[in-house]
Amino acid sequence: MNIVITGANRGIGLSLCQYYNEQHAQVFAVCRNASDDLQMPGVTVIDGIDVTDPVCVNTLVNKLADTSIDLLINNAGLLSDEVLGNIDYDSIEKQFQINALAPLRVAEALLPNMQAGGKIMMVTSRMGSIDDNTSGGRYGYRMSKAALNMASVSLAHDLAARKIAVGIVHPGFVQTEMVGFNGDISSTVAAERIAARIEDLNLDNSGSFWHSNGEQLPW
Repeated sequence: MNIVITGANRGIGLSLCQYYNEQHAQVFAVCRNASDDLQMPGVTVIDGIDVTDPVCVNTLVNKLADTSIDLLINNAGLLSDEVLGNIDYDSIEKQFQINALAPLRVAEALLPNMQAGGKIMMVTSRMGSIDDNTSGGRYGYRMSKAALNMASVSLAHDLAARKIAVGIVHPGFVQTEMVGFNGDISSTVAAERIAARIEDLNLDNSGSFWHSNGEQLPW
């Protein structure tokens, strides 16, 4: 099984690489800057890739030109905070580029490498759920993840005829650098749960929104 994982150098992405490497899959770890932890037998590191940059994405396509992809995990993301009355709109735009546009850009670019039975998993957040927003704030992150969710549902519809399933998963509150290493589960546990959701992903539930613990989430 050939698996491509973005945002692979740390946190959930790194743990996903470690998990699938232990399952003897061929892992292609995509990141801007490779970490020491990412250097492991069985993992092919493709660094220098900024998923918001069309030139970098084209480089990724060229590096994977002869590779059939069974699973694409779009994991790269950015969380920033904005305060009403002093909103940093450049920050919001950057989060849109990384959280919403880049996953779609990478998925579209790598579609020629995918065949019937392939899967795409979008790592999103329940903070992109309108129904679940009971506290406000985090404008850029919430808006960009909601946009990712919408793009993923459209992708699921568009790829159904090609028999490629698209999953949308909230990993949980994970102890990563993104949240200052707060959280209630480790990145290892999050990776195991995401892998379980990927295993369950099929054309019947393609385009649905899941917590990594198996709970279906509201939009």
